[in-house]
Amino acid sequence: KMREYTEKKETCGAICLKYLLFIFNFFFWLAGGAVMAVGAWTLAEKSDYISLLSSSTYSATAYILVVAGVVVMVTGILGCCATFKERRNLLRVYFILLLCIFLLEIIAGILAYIYYQQLSMELKQNLKNTMTQKYRKAGEESVTSAVDKLQQEFKCCGSNNYTDWADSQWIKSPEASGRKVPDSCCKTITDLCGRRDHPSNIYKESGCITKLENFIQEHLKIIGAVGISIACVQIFGMIFTCCLYKSLKPEPY
Repeated sequence: KMREYTEKKETCGAICLKYLLFIFNFFFWLAGGAVMAVGAWTLAEKSDYISLLSSSTYSATAYILVVAGVVVMVTGILGCCATFKERRNLLRVYFILLLCIFLLEIIAGILAYIYYQQLSMELKQNLKNTMTQKYRKAGEESVTSAVDKLQQEFKCCGSNNYTDWADSQWIKSPEASGRKVPDSCCKTITDLCGRRDHPSNIYKESGCITKLENFIQEHLKIIGAVGISIACVQIFGMIFTCCLYKSLKPEPY
């Protein structure tokens, strides 16, 4: 009777673990979709501004999240199969994949945190130079597009202010047609509106550096929070997997 009770208890424990792991996998699969979406959104919607950054850390964190999200979704399906088939070898593979994703997301979170600290210095050192030296230069179309979008979207002109454009190679060239700033500095864009640098015409007092820094830092917070949060949730998945693995009988060879 004692043996029967113990076996029944073990069976109940295994069933509870199976359902806990299944529920975890379902939410884990949904979380994978969310992680992938955040990474893809950062790359697709905000990729214009990536060309203004000298470091590739920002895009690297987003790529890590996309990869982690895809692996999470595949792993979630594998986890469901491993749970219901009660296959120890599948559970082993599932646990290893969980561990890999856990490390990927921790790396993404740490990279986002480190870059958050370095971003201000990087922009101060490089943004003005990038804007003035690469704007309208052949082969730098992505930078030109990013600068125009940045100045219009954030209602700003130049890195620190509109006077930065006096150092621009393009503004000094005949191609600028007498413009003092690019047309994207204008409050209402018309052809050659950049010739007139009056406050009624351009965003004269407002530089873009602080606005771009705040914008990217907000995104880094989201990337870091998503990465670390999902990684913390995974710890429960790894615990459930270990418990279920121990409760199953070894497979016959």
